[in-house]
Amino acid sequence: MTTVHIIDVESGNLRSLVNAIEYLGFQAKLISRADDPELAAAKVLLLPGVGNFGHFVDNLASRSFEQPLRKYIASGRPIMGICVGLQAFFKGSEESSASKGLGFLDHQLTKFNASKKPVPAIGWNTCTPQGKLYGIDPCHRYYFVHSYAAVLNNDSKKALSEAGWDIAVSKYGSEEYIAAISKENIFATQFHPEKSGHAGLAIIKNFIEQKHPAIYHSAQENALLLNDYSNYGLSRRIIACLDVRANDQGDLVVTKGDQYDVREKEEGGNVRNLGKPVEMAKTYYEQGADEVTFLNITSFRDCPLRDTPMLDVLKMAAKTVFVPLTVGGGIKDVTDVDGKVVPALQVATLYFQSGADKVSIGTDAVYAAEKYYALGGRGDGTSPIETISKPYGAQAVVISVDPKRVYVDGPESTKNKTLKTKFPNEKGQEWCWYQCTIKGGRESRDIGVWEVTRACEALGAGEVLLNCIDKDGSNSGYDLELIEHAKDAVRIPIIASSGAGSPKHFEEAFENTRADACLGAGMFHRGEYTVADVKKHLLNKGYKVRMD
Repeated sequence: MTTVHIIDVESGNLRSLVNAIEYLGFQAKLISRADDPELAAAKVLLLPGVGNFGHFVDNLASRSFEQPLRKYIASGRPIMGICVGLQAFFKGSEESSASKGLGFLDHQLTKFNASKKPVPAIGWNTCTPQGKLYGIDPCHRYYFVHSYAAVLNNDSKKALSEAGWDIAVSKYGSEEYIAAISKENIFATQFHPEKSGHAGLAIIKNFIEQKHPAIYHSAQENALLLNDYSNYGLSRRIIACLDVRANDQGDLVVTKGDQYDVREKEEGGNVRNLGKPVEMAKTYYEQGADEVTFLNITSFRDCPLRDTPMLDVLKMAAKTVFVPLTVGGGIKDVTDVDGKVVPALQVATLYFQSGADKVSIGTDAVYAAEKYYALGGRGDGTSPIETISKPYGAQAVVISVDPKRVYVDGPESTKNKTLKTKFPNEKGQEWCWYQCTIKGGRESRDIGVWEVTRACEALGAGEVLLNCIDKDGSNSGYDLELIEHAKDAVRIPIIASSGAGSPKHFEEAFENTRADACLGAGMFHRGEYTVADVKKHLLNKGYKVRMD
């Protein structure tokens, strides 16, 4: 059995990469020390990284990995970089100007232009391969999550070609960038193959076996790819969400409520049990979900942190679900059962090590925003958003907001940002704002969605999970005005949530708002529609969705 060694400098979720390798029938071993004899003996090496360029390459240097890596590459043995692992082969990045990459490519990484599109770029994009690139298929989509890239122009393309590099190219909006590189024994992808479903697993397998299969497609298939840059080149993301909690019998279940009430309607009713989280996550992956989100709605407060059931849920789900996993609930500074205070960064690290790709922060995001404004529009470096995004990157931090609509006589009635609604209330009031709540909707704060999302973006959040208390459990469709209100506030991606009851509601959100993704829960859990049903509906309406 082939053994694949993985460089581990504690940069993001390696659990899913290990699971992907083992799922393919190979053995995976982590190497966390440069003097580990396993490194010198390795036959196949992976260099994965997530988050900040400087954090990653500085860790490689401080742990003395640079010279052993150069020696390994000089030996001709195959090495594959993933995400920031690809970026490490370049000379440097605008993200961390003082940090130096390995310099195999004389090119500087730059940030995407955020003036006309969301940044980070999060989603599924196509690649156009130019050369031998281990079976990268232009008709498949792969999962990208990054703010910085090797943006290309004619001169840089020419220089890469003259230097002997084969490349795969992707386009985000009008910016063309390197999606993958290959030269001799070096191969690297900006996308995450371990999170790109079956198409990504095939690339990992081809690299380990050192195969470059020929890719053939019909003229009709190739024509579908031409000039397809709607939604900036990304397909429309459909996310399945699982609210997970312990029920009264102590079993871990997926539940769903009407406006956050998860109990059956009869007096003293049991917690609504819609299934087992690991099994349901696998089902949604097989139906084509682009991401799966676990919201730990009770945070399992009575458990020692390292024994939290959600860690086991993630570990098990990541063995068979090869798309991004997000976990929310309890991502904050916590006091363990022995009285020890555990920082939010350490809590998040446990989730990343268990298979999460992103963490979602709810109540503490509102607190962080309030503090941001109290300090005059700045952070102090202590919020979970700041401490987690600094090493892991903005794309690893999602803020989850739970707002409700509040009608007022006019903009002067509140300090918070208002909008003029198309749906006046029974009093005839045409102005409203969206008040943020905390603690699962049980407590309201005097701060709005506009203010919270803007503050959290400034603090380092990379995405917004936009819930809506008024719409939750209604099956009446998303609050379209709320989505546009939030999109006007920030440049980071917005996930529309709450209210979806049919595939038509997903279409309405993508047609009438700038939502970057749409999330569904109850309609999937109850079996009324599948993820595949939603995607087929969108495809029939002319929207690009990932179907492989």
